[in-house]
Amino acid sequence: MGHKSSENGAGGASESAEAAGGESPSKTTAQEQVSIAPLENDEEDATQPTSKPRKSLSFHLAFAGLSLRLLVFQMDATCLSIALPAIAGELKGTSLEAFWANLSYSLCGLVMQPVWASVSNAMGTIIAGRVLQGLGGGGIDILVTIVLADMTTLEERSKYIGFMGIATAVGNIMGPFVGALFSTYVSWRWIGWINLPLLGIGGILLVFFLRLRTVPLGATLGSNLSRLNRIGIQLIIAGMTLFCVSISWAGSSFPWESWQTLLPLLLGVSILAGPFWYESKPESPVLPLRLFQTKTGYVALVGGFVHGIILISLLQYLPLFYQAVPLETAISSAVFLLPTLILSVVITVVSMMLVPIFGGYVWLARFSWVIATLGTGLLAFFNTKPSQSMLSGLPILWGQGISLLRILMLPVQTSVKDVNDEGLATANLITIRMFGALVGLAICSPIFNNVFSKSVSDAAVELAGPLASLQDASNAINFISELRPLDVPTITMDQVSNLYLNSFRAIFYTMTAVSALGLVSSVFLDEIKLTRKKRWRPALRGRMITDTNIRMDEPRHTRKATVAETRVEGAAEAS
Repeated sequence: MGHKSSENGAGGASESAEAAGGESPSKTTAQEQVSIAPLENDEEDATQPTSKPRKSLSFHLAFAGLSLRLLVFQMDATCLSIALPAIAGELKGTSLEAFWANLSYSLCGLVMQPVWASVSNAMGTIIAGRVLQGLGGGGIDILVTIVLADMTTLEERSKYIGFMGIATAVGNIMGPFVGALFSTYVSWRWIGWINLPLLGIGGILLVFFLRLRTVPLGATLGSNLSRLNRIGIQLIIAGMTLFCVSISWAGSSFPWESWQTLLPLLLGVSILAGPFWYESKPESPVLPLRLFQTKTGYVALVGGFVHGIILISLLQYLPLFYQAVPLETAISSAVFLLPTLILSVVITVVSMMLVPIFGGYVWLARFSWVIATLGTGLLAFFNTKPSQSMLSGLPILWGQGISLLRILMLPVQTSVKDVNDEGLATANLITIRMFGALVGLAICSPIFNNVFSKSVSDAAVELAGPLASLQDASNAINFISELRPLDVPTITMDQVSNLYLNSFRAIFYTMTAVSALGLVSSVFLDEIKLTRKKRWRPALRGRMITDTNIRMDEPRHTRKATVAETRVEGAAEAS
């Protein structure tokens, strides 16, 4: 269906109303009823040859601001793991407490992500974009993706996902180096302070150059907040917290069969089941059930969950392995991971460029899972005396597969019926991926501690003198910083290295099996054309939507709004 809009006078608005609904208003006034259906939302329009306009400077600067925010989030997620031995050693923390240093960050980010997704849907993407300016990591990760979906068409989005992958990879590269340098030469506390200048630069770019669709200006902040699903948010926060706490201490602090483990675990699972029943009731659900109506969408969500498990878990444990078994310093551990992280930048960008060329994403998703599974399995070939080529080369295949799996955003976005739900669908994928990351960290902690304890008892290693604290597996992580300067016989040191190697291998084996589940799930992905939907674009430029009854989650072609013939400064599009 074609639509017309005029920027001058009421006559243009009348023509637009006639084209959209077949009716003309009774008289020309300053406020008239018009349809705000997107100009590019019809499938038949997608088949027409159109020239692709060049993106404006404002678009590129806003994209740079979003990328910088994402870089900070990724750097925060990876910088602490390499500094954990130094932090745990200084603060005399146990292995469980050291793992919770990362687990707590992921947990807070996770429980806030569905909240930010719900806020962005209720308040509009322009407010969601502003929320990026200085709020938490969970908001950064999920709102950057929502804003990107609003700024780009589905057809071109793979390219910008690839460019956004540069920020992700650079953050992953900087994270270990920042953590290593500060923990070695300054103080690990500077890991937090370094964020401030980067966030400041990104915030300035977003304030001045981010231009997205608006929400009804007549609505108040209170009316928008009242639409949020508070009960669903509380259920998700409580359920996720109980589930992760019980998993993280099972087998180490408390036995699996103890009430301290079973009670919060069962409560967490029961509470998490509540939102799926309740989400069909509120006006602005946290996890909208309407988004999950296709097989491809479900498969992509399963893949996102598995992706989160193998991504964050191994980013946490690989630097620890380098310091515990081959006894590398924090800085040299970061150097050995550098080839993996640099290649992931190149591979991600190139692969995303190939998606529109080959006209689909299924082949890349399946190839990514094959690479990720093989690469994770290769990590089990590490031994107590790995060569420098092994330390640099073995993680490369895993890193490339993990980076390529960002392609899972595309099947999630194509599986929704309404183009305006693409950002929200992607937000739910990121929430599921972060939940997978949280589950991965939670299950790896007891795996490490239990295998370490079993290895100590099976090997009958004499842990006396300076090694006496290793008789308790809960001290294994904070003791890593003391391994290098130890003055013990070589044979004893080899036995200690084997204790750590067995624990890390158990994690590598577990992650390989989990990655294989993702590979199996990719078999059920269906190809959906990327050209069938276009980016929402305001049908009325330079005018103000004032109807407070517009539902942002309604299909846009059913909406009607009152339009004031008032020029709105800065209502230009992002491109």
